[in-house]
Amino acid sequence: MVNVTLSVPERLHKVMKSHPEIKWSEVARQAIWQYAERLELLDSIAKKSALTEEDARKIDERIKEGLAERYGNSV
Repeated sequence: MVNVTLSVPERLHKVMKSHPEIKWSEVARQAIWQYAERLELLDSIAKKSALTEEDARKIDERIKEGLAERYGNSV
């Protein structure tokens, strides 16, 4: 197994230190796995997609334009 070092904000570190009964490395490992599994799913969906990057940009622009119209150009 490979070791990874994480930087956390001081406030989070205080919470972690106040709960030494929790295996924080295991919490982090599980969270990273969950995120990685979502990425793998998205990658597999993207590989099957017939959309080009340009198609995706056009869809993005249309969605943003629609939201701007709906919510008063605040997007």
